[in-house]
Amino acid sequence: MTLLEIDDLTVRFGDVTVLDGIRFALDAGERLGLIGASGSGKSLTALAILGLLPEEAQVRGSIRLDGVELLGRSDRELSRIRGNRIAMVFQEPLSALNPLMRVGKQISGPLRLHRGLSRKQALAEVISLAEKVGLPDAEHLVRAYPHQLSGGQRQRVGIAMAVASRPALLLADEPTTALDVTVQAEILSLLEDLVTEQGTALLFVTHDLAVLAQVVRRVLVMGEGRVLESGSLEDILSAPTHPYTRNLLELARAASFRRAPEAAR
Repeated sequence: MTLLEIDDLTVRFGDVTVLDGIRFALDAGERLGLIGASGSGKSLTALAILGLLPEEAQVRGSIRLDGVELLGRSDRELSRIRGNRIAMVFQEPLSALNPLMRVGKQISGPLRLHRGLSRKQALAEVISLAEKVGLPDAEHLVRAYPHQLSGGQRQRVGIAMAVASRPALLLADEPTTALDVTVQAEILSLLEDLVTEQGTALLFVTHDLAVLAQVVRRVLVMGEGRVLESGSLEDILSAPTHPYTRNLLELARAASFRRAPEAAR
């Protein structure tokens, strides 16, 4: 069943077109990757889905969730969807965390707002979520502030916040880029486990084809605001048709070759 459908999504800033006729659909529970270099439009596509583009953006086309059009809706209407039906994990979790609020309270926000849990119920669920995302000594860490956690721990908090309301669609925008290789692998495994457990659809945004290959089944390659190529992960890896995709694949192979000696140390 189709969960998300994007048709002819075009975004302009003044005379500059940054997204040009984007079209794709995502089924419930499916894992789809958006890959491209910086400036390709992949992150803008995710922000457009959430209705978080700057006010000066000129947007046309269609973004439908569960058959309901999202473009043109007020921020108040979209706020009922964000964190509920759609949630997002950001590249740098500090951008999504309030530095003045304990992380446990931030995780409990979606639980109380969207699931209607009492304070006591929310606290129990916060501890459960913190343990599920692999935070050590969860009962202690949920009382910490963001600056007291490591980068990997903050990203786990961001994931806990995103999945707290059991969204139908999870957007992950470069969620492992700022992490070292070991923590990166742990976060990717965690995301895969959570979306499988909850039956959540995943839209994973990255510039790294090697990372993408670990979590998705279908890929859209973006460049200069357009979808250049799409297909199954297997087809994209084995027989890419666009020169841009072939270049991404060569870069991924080179990066994998460079990491191999480091892993053997």
